[in-house]
Amino acid sequence: MYRKIVSILGDEAKDLLEHKCMTIPKELIHLPGSDFIDRVFGMTDRSNNVLRNLAALFNHGRLAGTGYLSILPVDQGVEHSGAASFAPNPIYFDPENIVKLAIEGGCNAVTSTLGVLGAVSRKYVHKIPFILKINHNELLTYPNTFDQKLFASVEQGFQMGAVGIGATIYYGSQQSGRQIEEISAAFRRAHELGMFTVLWCYLRNDGFKKDKVSYDASADLTGQANHLGVTIEADIIKQKQATNNGGYVALGFGQTSKLVYDKLTSDHLIDLTRYQVANCYMGRAGLINSGGASGENDLQQAVKTAVINKRAGGMGLISGRKSFKKPMREGVELLNAIQDVYLEKGIDIA
Repeated sequence: MYRKIVSILGDEAKDLLEHKCMTIPKELIHLPGSDFIDRVFGMTDRSNNVLRNLAALFNHGRLAGTGYLSILPVDQGVEHSGAASFAPNPIYFDPENIVKLAIEGGCNAVTSTLGVLGAVSRKYVHKIPFILKINHNELLTYPNTFDQKLFASVEQGFQMGAVGIGATIYYGSQQSGRQIEEISAAFRRAHELGMFTVLWCYLRNDGFKKDKVSYDASADLTGQANHLGVTIEADIIKQKQATNNGGYVALGFGQTSKLVYDKLTSDHLIDLTRYQVANCYMGRAGLINSGGASGENDLQQAVKTAVINKRAGGMGLISGRKSFKKPMREGVELLNAIQDVYLEKGIDIA
């Protein structure tokens, strides 16, 4: 398996697999493992029912018992339109095929909209953990407004049998204050009902671009978004993997420290992602990175993202478009290749 991963990574293999992190020591990170629920979540204010549902998540699929997660997210029919998402592979207009892909792909869970999960819940909710995504940004409003609005309630997820609730906050947007209040209340209710919480901590503001450089995936800004996410008790943080740094400095706003750039990060992608993990209370809330858009070299890019996440101290990947825009067999192979990274003991924390 290790040799296969090296082959997929190609020229980047040595840099990614042999890098030693000299910024934030791995000893400070609460690393994923088979005992993560007992060791980390067990000391929190989460109820017995939340712990049980977290166990259902961590003990399902190919990564069961490892402390790592592979989740299939498919809300793009709303977020990007059904046509843009499913025209390349029309079988996924049918929600059942979305759930089948997650099952065949050995995922820990499937997360999607109320409509998708509700359409097939009685057939599949006991076969794979469901995570209901309760808010979305839809692009039919003209002109586009880029605002996450509630499409479902926490109670609907509970009645469906979902083990967890997912939501997005567009940090930095003009609507972020309302979204923080809405999702904080929703997460409190989810915990009351025994469901865990997953937060998409995304940055959204055209002002985060300067001199043709986009800082919506900079380590310092996404790190602070993560920190805000765990503040409202997100159990798992979903974040774009950091691709650059220095957003605060370049944009000239907010508060930061020179130590972030001089000591706590470097230019290496693993070190940038480790700073994201550090802002998840040093890994007490697991960091799952998004798989990104589908394009060329999807397999190589997915495996690369997984290696960076794992070696940084992250908890896994939540990858959708790279898998469902392909024939199901190829989608399954891609999901399995991601999981192989987390199953491979030869790939360890940097």
